[in-house]
Order: sequence, then structure tokens, then C-alpha cells
Amino acid sequence: MKIIAIGMNYQLHCHELHAGEALPQEPVIFMKPDSALLKDGKPFFIPDFSVQVDYETELVVRINRLGKNIAERFAHRYYDAVTVGIDFTARDLQRKYRAEGKPWELCKGFDNSAAIGDWIPVERFKDIQQLNFHLDIDGKTVQRGYAGDMLFKIDQIIAYVSRFCTLKIGDLLFTGTPVGVGPVQVNNHLEGYLEDEKVLDFYIR
Repeated sequence: MKIIAIGMNYQLHCHELHAGEALPQEPVIFMKPDSALLKDGKPFFIPDFSVQVDYETELVVRINRLGKNIAERFAHRYYDAVTVGIDFTARDLQRKYRAEGKPWELCKGFDNSAAIGDWIPVERFKDIQQLNFHLDIDGKTVQRGYAGDMLFKIDQIIAYVSRFCTLKIGDLLFTGTPVGVGPVQVNNHLEGYLEDEKVLDFYIR
């Protein structure tokens, strides 16, 4: 199982963290190892190598078929469930690595940096590209997203990624975060919602 993640997929988020940079012309792809997965409501422990770990709330889809060079018009056949996830980012390390022109996988791919909620079958929704999602921390909404605002839609991303690497059953696709990212603190209570249904619920330790 691999975790495929998309960076800079919402215009306002691009301006939030990358002011002055041009919007991407192709999906920005990075990977997380399977050891990054955090599920079943288990707590997230802030690692000792970072002083600023940020939440990035995202829609996550689950791949359910083997696929390579998938045409965009057929991409919807390759995922069967959706949830809300958190792409935890060691922001201080990311700034350091970017400034030095070095790869920044370590700030994204560390253990438990890919939290996911409960899966909901895609057939529950008329169009997952029209879904709303949000994150509450300690009972206050801190981030909202609408899948229709993605620069690159889910089916486009699947078609693009499958040109380079084979998608396998169980792979996860983190589709990018909207504007509103921020740091987590010990004892924060994170709750993620897909439309009005809570699918993600865990604490920061």
C-alpha cells in the first residue's frame, strides 16, 4: 500500500503558503510510506524533531482496482470510498529543506503523518467532486474545503499519477488541502467532517 498526496491543489492555499509563486500547471505529487498511516482514532504524538507540526485537512479516496495509464474518463471506476484525512506537516523542516533546495519528504512522510477517518462508499454521494468537508479543533471549525475548488480534480489526478506508477488495491490518494492550515498543540481534539457526518475523531498527544 502506498500513500499518494497532492500539494498546492487549492488556489487560496497556494497563496497562503507560496505567495508569489505561479500556480502549478500539473499536479504536484509526493509520497508517504505506509508507516505514515494513522487510523482507528489513535492519537497523534507530536514528534521531537519538529517545533511546528501543521494540520492539512484533505479529502482522501481509496483505490480499489489495479490500474496503469488510466484514461480520465474511466478514473471514477478506480476508487470506491472517500473520507477525511490529515496530512501532518513538520512545517519548520519544510521551510528549512525548501530554502536549501533539498527534498522535503521527511517533513511529510514521518510516522503517523497521514491520519484517515472512517470510509464512506462513494455511491452514497451523487458527485464526490461536489463534497464539502471541514475540520474542528476543540469544538471550533478551523478549516473548510469544497472539492469543486480543486485545481486538479480527482479523476484528473488519478489519470496523471497512473502514467508514472501503477495504482494498486488499497492505495490512498490525499487530494490536497484548502486554505486555513495551522499548527496543532498537545491535547487538541481533532474532528473531521464529510458534509455533516463526522468521520475523523482523535487527539494530539
